Amino acid sequence: MKKPVLAFDSALRRNALRSSLLILLSSLLAASLSLAQEKGAASTHAAGWVVLPINEYRVLRAKAYPTEPVPEPPPLDATLTRVEYDLHVLGDLATGSAKLTVDVLKDGWVRVPIPAGLLVRDAQLDGKALSLVSGDKGKAGTHVAALLSHEGRSVLTLNVDVPVTSATGEETLSLPSTDSGVTRAAVQLARQGIELRVGGGLLAEKSEAAGDTKWLAYGRGNEALNFTWRKKSEDHHVELPLRLRGSLTQLTSLGEDSSAISAEVGLEVVQGAARQVRIQLPEKITVNQVGGAMVADWEMNNGELVVTFLEPVEHSARFVISAEARLPRDGVIDIPMLRLLGTERDSGGVAVEILGAGEIKDQKAHGLEDADATDLGTMIANRQSPALVAFRARAGEAGATRSLSINVARYDQQAVLMANIEEARYDVLISADGKELVQARYAVRNNQRNFVKITLPTGATVWSASLAGKPVRPGQSPDGSLLLPLEKSRGGEDAPAFPVEIFYLVKATAWQDKGHERVTLPALDLPISRTGMLLYYPPAFKLNAEPGSFHTQEYQSPSSAVLLPAVEGGRDGGVFAVSATRPEERDRLEEFAKRERIDDKEKKDHTLSLLDDYKAKSTGGKVTGILPVNVAFPAFGPSMFLVSELTSENQFPAAEFSFQRDKKGGVR
Repeated sequence: MKKPVLAFDSALRRNALRSSLLILLSSLLAASLSLAQEKGAASTHAAGWVVLPINEYRVLRAKAYPTEPVPEPPPLDATLTRVEYDLHVLGDLATGSAKLTVDVLKDGWVRVPIPAGLLVRDAQLDGKALSLVSGDKGKAGTHVAALLSHEGRSVLTLNVDVPVTSATGEETLSLPSTDSGVTRAAVQLARQGIELRVGGGLLAEKSEAAGDTKWLAYGRGNEALNFTWRKKSEDHHVELPLRLRGSLTQLTSLGEDSSAISAEVGLEVVQGAARQVRIQLPEKITVNQVGGAMVADWEMNNGELVVTFLEPVEHSARFVISAEARLPRDGVIDIPMLRLLGTERDSGGVAVEILGAGEIKDQKAHGLEDADATDLGTMIANRQSPALVAFRARAGEAGATRSLSINVARYDQQAVLMANIEEARYDVLISADGKELVQARYAVRNNQRNFVKITLPTGATVWSASLAGKPVRPGQSPDGSLLLPLEKSRGGEDAPAFPVEIFYLVKATAWQDKGHERVTLPALDLPISRTGMLLYYPPAFKLNAEPGSFHTQEYQSPSSAVLLPAVEGGRDGGVFAVSATRPEERDRLEEFAKRERIDDKEKKDHTLSLLDDYKAKSTGGKVTGILPVNVAFPAFGPSMFLVSELTSENQFPAAEFSFQRDKKGGVR
């Protein structure tokens, strides 16, 4: 039985071995087939070179390997989020702590400035000691700073001292301004009965307990937080009845149409406190203004002027009243008088002055005594009116009757000159063919006139005109005369002289061998105090002045400063000549003037250039249109100087000459 079993077992083993071999061969065949396929596929995609432009390569590379954007750094390294003070005032110092909440926004070391004005005794960061370093020198007011090394929020605790300043009974504690969002200050003072003012913030709490006063305030951050306190004063004066003394000094200026009233009021509080004062107003008086340091408001009501003060007056106060009244022009005038009401005793006085042509013929006073103007204070003493009377209030009770009436006589005012030509200068050049070129210059003083009327000789042609050195276009009146504008002085000031200039040409008959010549000058509608004429005539002739309003004399410079000759001769009449000057004398004078001009030229070049720049800038935007040119006067030939005085308005000044051709025929 054993043999068949063993034979069956061996057969099974042979069959299993045969099956394993078949499976192994199948696996090897499949692997070889797949490897062949992969090799065939790889052979179809062989490696090689691809040529791309650099720009396309960079674009493809950026798409294949995108770069992550770098985050922007914060605008600030650190911010001061909150500042909290806890201070106790002890004498001249306030000591305590200051907590600074800081948010650091970047990694690394960050400098955090400590608010200026704090005296730091100790510093801690999150409970650990911290050393402070010198602050940034570029930021004003920062003396120390803290260095923080880690990002995030930190609390910096400082033990600080803040000085307390005292002035005029008040004490002030000033906490510096910071850039924090929240500034909170708790201050404790070991006193009670304190009046407090807070500047740069808002007072949130105020309490008094156990002999201490506590304040809690919030600041604006960008402003200093100031605590100002003083001892609360008990106002016993208000509880007492008011006792008042006053002084009222009144000045009445009587004019032609209306009269002005000015009054100085002084109050002295003997008892209590005055919140307002009442003043009795006569009829026909209108108050225009009440001014004073203590005046808050004023009003007129039922014939009284009520003046209210900013705060109750305990000692003294002064204010000024300005008013006006409609009073008669002349005759007997009753002077309206202001009176203080509610006073125990009042003093002062009253003064009356006449404005214009008038005088005080008589006066009647009741309850008043004659006084000098200097006894009533500076307001009366400074008046310059020749017709002024002053009275002092007679001592007595406040309700004493006082009155004043005066008799005024008025006179018609005489017309006087409002404009005048203090000096006229003419430079005249005569040619042998009869042409006359005239440069007329006038030194004018004016208070009222707008124009000066200039009537030129018949047939004259205007070349140019100027006012105070600036070219102007003259107007023309209906009768053909020229109208030149004038400058005006300010009210109450002396009129300064200014120059007015005009150039014109006149054609006359030609000169023969001998004859007579009449030079007629312009007529003005203003009187002329003095006149000077410098006449240049042809060198081939002899010239003699005939008797008349002009007479010859040696040349003199203009007495008016505005007509003085300029540095360079010609245009402004800078000619140094005398009557009937000999050639050698004239040459010496011209040589002297030439040397002076050369010496002054270098000194004045820079000044003249600056003046030209200034004039160009100041007048560049004001002048419109084309202005006439300034013509230079051609000083040529021998000359003769003549003068005249007191030329009336609308008069043509004229000078007559006799001429004869020089027989020698020479040229001088």
